[in-house]
Amino acid sequence: MRKLALCLLFCLIFPSSLLHADEYYDLQLNKGIRNSDTYAYLLIEKARADKAGSVELLHKALTDAPDLPAVYFALSKATFSLSGSGILDSVDYVIRGIDAYSRNFWWSFTLMGSLFFDLVFSFIVAVLLIVAVRLLPDVPLLSHDIGESSWKVALLILMVALSAASPLLFLGSMVVLLGFYIKKYSRSVVYLFLLFLLCFPLLSKTASLYLEAVSSGSLKAIVTVNESEGNEYAISTLQNRDDFASLFSYALALKREGRYEEAIASYRRLLEKNEDPRIYVNLGNCYVGRYNFDEARKADLEEAVKYYASSLRIKPLVSAYYNLSQVSREMLDFVKGEEYFRSALALNRSAVAGYRAISGRKPNRFVADETLRPSEFWDYALSKNDSPSSLGVAAVPPFAVSLAALLLGVVFYLMNSRERQRAYRCRKCYKILCAKCEKRVVWGRMCPECYSSLIKLEEMDVRERVARLLSIYEHQTRHRNFLKVLSFVLPGLAEVYAGRVFLGLLFLWSFLFFFLLPVMVFLFVPDSHLVSHSFIKWAALFLAGLLYGLFLVITRKRIAKGWL
Repeated sequence: MRKLALCLLFCLIFPSSLLHADEYYDLQLNKGIRNSDTYAYLLIEKARADKAGSVELLHKALTDAPDLPAVYFALSKATFSLSGSGILDSVDYVIRGIDAYSRNFWWSFTLMGSLFFDLVFSFIVAVLLIVAVRLLPDVPLLSHDIGESSWKVALLILMVALSAASPLLFLGSMVVLLGFYIKKYSRSVVYLFLLFLLCFPLLSKTASLYLEAVSSGSLKAIVTVNESEGNEYAISTLQNRDDFASLFSYALALKREGRYEEAIASYRRLLEKNEDPRIYVNLGNCYVGRYNFDEARKADLEEAVKYYASSLRIKPLVSAYYNLSQVSREMLDFVKGEEYFRSALALNRSAVAGYRAISGRKPNRFVADETLRPSEFWDYALSKNDSPSSLGVAAVPPFAVSLAALLLGVVFYLMNSRERQRAYRCRKCYKILCAKCEKRVVWGRMCPECYSSLIKLEEMDVRERVARLLSIYEHQTRHRNFLKVLSFVLPGLAEVYAGRVFLGLLFLWSFLFFFLLPVMVFLFVPDSHLVSHSFIKWAALFLAGLLYGLFLVITRKRIAKGWL
């Protein structure tokens, strides 16, 4: 709804752009604006209402915003049909839409942020569910051990006190306590969660980076001007900043708005700090702008040539060669113009095609600007995030959570290696047993009664043995029925309850990752950013459904064969 409201507001502010779309598009290109995302979203909304002309409208949107993934995904949906060409065209647009993520920083940034938060949150939820499921069979065992060994009460109090610092540490303490009663190989789940807590400072710093960057006005301004979406916001936001990314972007915005003297001064300030070849290219473009096709100012073209040549002495850039070819032809030196043009083609033919597609007799279309790379946007975001934050999930600094996790890990390892006698359940009737309270311990983790009825047949009367076997059968039937119910609730819960905790974690975490991804996208990406990731959300739900069905079949087969 917010996107639609923004599009309607756009219609009210720029009504002439809808009546004269081509003129509006040319005006935007003249200002160096190649991506009009808001206008493209308006065309997408119109295409949804006009099914007959949807493809034509979406192709127009693609022209106005070639780096917007939403347009490609809308085209994929509009062109899909059951014919061979329809399927191929639809898949092609999906691939092109995914490729557009690499050219659109906010789409790639918000997607990576959503995936990061989803990966962390789904893991925490999976472990929380494992603890909840294991409480039913394992709490009686823990109570039995506390009754047998009073010193474990002190350990329990210590863990509870330690966990008061953070809910994550409380969850870690619960995982450690219940980890004593799961199968040996499944105890890797305990160490995996403790490793997660050990990495808490790094995770919290990464989370802070994403949360702060999303609300960073300076980052938005830098991205907007370098991805050719607008200039005015960068001019107003970056005016008094001295870092390379901000000053470079500010100068570029000034140049595209025709404020060449200010742009030249800003670029020269940059050259005092860093002789980047891109600065020379854009500085030369400022002199082309000053020329503005006025024959009396051809000296500015000669100045531009000097700066392009300075750029090439540092590094061969396709923009420098292309601009030299344009300026040389403007100065009627067609031989050199053709030579420079061929050099540009040899470096990057697709980039030259992009320059030619918007070429025109305006300064911002006559020569090509150099912009910051997406990696530099990430570097800028990282430079603004120095200290990790607990993000409200811990009452102590992040490093304290790591130390507590390390302590829990040491306690868990020592108790596993030294404390051999702990309570367990009979694998047939699920009666609680332990070496201290049983007169004799039998083979196969069975109680004496089940052992006698199944192994030592001569130790029990026939009637008693039959009654015992029927009782065991009833216990096993109830156990299997409960596992079947759990298998329908969520993938992996049946494995967790049956003691295959590590396998259950793999099933549960992978399903929750895809199932919760749309929720994370919704929470992390507000609609005001005009970033929807709708294709990713539907793909995630499809994969979640696929995994649910696959894991359900696997679990039901394991139950039927008696492996759980």
